[in-house]
Amino acid sequence: MIEYRSNGCMNSIPVATRNIILINIFVMLFSGLRPEFMYGNFSLFYIHSPFFHWWQPVTHMFMHGGFWHIFFNMYTLWLFGSVLERSWGPKKFLFFYFVTGLGAAALHMGAQALQEYYYQLQIAANTPGAAEALGQLYSIPTVGASGAIYGLLVGYAMLYPDSRLTLIFPPITLTAKWMVIIFIIIELFTGVFGRMVDVAHFAHLGGALFGWLLVLYWKKQGKMYGDER
Repeated sequence: MIEYRSNGCMNSIPVATRNIILINIFVMLFSGLRPEFMYGNFSLFYIHSPFFHWWQPVTHMFMHGGFWHIFFNMYTLWLFGSVLERSWGPKKFLFFYFVTGLGAAALHMGAQALQEYYYQLQIAANTPGAAEALGQLYSIPTVGASGAIYGLLVGYAMLYPDSRLTLIFPPITLTAKWMVIIFIIIELFTGVFGRMVDVAHFAHLGGALFGWLLVLYWKKQGKMYGDER
């Protein structure tokens, strides 16, 4: 968790950030009532999976795997999304949020495509367990707003690189720029050497990458503020 230090005072949550949080909470509650229907239809399955539907790259951003998953995502959205929405306005903020979320899904499925190719080579070589691994790739869904959240973190760090953030555990204070760089390095390392079926590390990296590219584009075009995208 991160403790946010700011000189200002947050009197209320901006409209777009508030509505995203409320939709996520509503979807989480309804998912508890109809889990098979919700997770089977609105999670993100790999594009070659028989469970994939075209709307899932969007809907998976509002699905979560449990209380702590949604809590940390919405907590971070509240902290950093509120600041960015006040800087950009609700329309530009929503555009940024969905671009980073879709970018996260794109990079995640790109990594899955490489996994699929690798498993198919193993199957052709009669490697034990390869068919089961490919079946898992097709059947295990991805849920969560974490890709868009990483986009928000990058966007915040690019707008306010010298603001100071404190981790609650461990209690380390760093500038936003360095904290985000460390997070991305950790995600890259665990994505390459860890098990991607447990955490969608490349989705996090995709959100961060698209957030960086979009803010960089706005800066170069002189469209950082205002309604222009």
